[in-house]
Amino acid sequence: MVTGASSGIGEAASRLLSAQGGRLVVVARREGRLRALADEIESAGHPRPAVIAADLGERGNATDVAEQARELLGEIDVLVNNAGSSIQGLSWVVGERDEARSIFETNLWSPLAMVAAIAPRMVARGEGVIVNTGSMARVSPFPHLGHYAASRAGLASITQTMHLELEPRGVRVVEVALGAIDTAGSTENRVLRGGSQWLEGRPGLGSLEGAARTLVAAVEGPAAGVVFYPRVLRWVHALPGLGRRHATNAAKGTDLSDTSVRVGGSAGAEEIREAREAWERRRPGSAS
Repeated sequence: MVTGASSGIGEAASRLLSAQGGRLVVVARREGRLRALADEIESAGHPRPAVIAADLGERGNATDVAEQARELLGEIDVLVNNAGSSIQGLSWVVGERDEARSIFETNLWSPLAMVAAIAPRMVARGEGVIVNTGSMARVSPFPHLGHYAASRAGLASITQTMHLELEPRGVRVVEVALGAIDTAGSTENRVLRGGSQWLEGRPGLGSLEGAARTLVAAVEGPAAGVVFYPRVLRWVHALPGLGRRHATNAAKGTDLSDTSVRVGGSAGAEEIREAREAWERRRPGSAS
């Protein structure tokens, strides 16, 4: 099962996994894009993915999706928690708004709900793979993106704990920790003053295809714990002061007087939706 499969890394990884014979359940909000992806995969001669349209930002939906996926495919051997969302706003302005809670629901609570629904059966079989897509924003945050960075830090910490708990039971758990990648999600952050400089600082933007290949390699094994793309970011993980230094320098270009709040994602604020849609139109071969 691959969540966040309607665009970007999840979409590209679904193509790769299907090409290798995987029978998939693909999950995202935009059913039309999922069905277009399923059509494309089937036309290429690979097993047609099952489609589940759901908003993982709403509490309870992740558990329902996991149950539907089991009904469609039976046992789930690989769970890829790739869905993600964001909100732009100064942390002291956003506080605990409903929109902020929805970000944590998508980025942290939904992956945990998926794992709670699926991992016990993996443990019973003594095998399985869980891959959680994370972000190095957890060690290199940016003004206006504090809630996003915090949700990714939480996911990283609990993924490492899952690895310690589940690896002895035969279930491999991996965080794919990504730097700035050329995706619709990264494009959103260019709306922020200074966002482009933050994204394009060393080591620069990674490619969507490279990130998808890293995710698929994490599924195939034998990696466990945490892997990085671009790989040089392993040094930032080992020496987080490097990430904090980059964040401090990049933050000098932002606008701390901007107290607006913008929800990210395909259903977010108009300015952000327009940026995402422009990116998707530029991407050749993107599902429509």
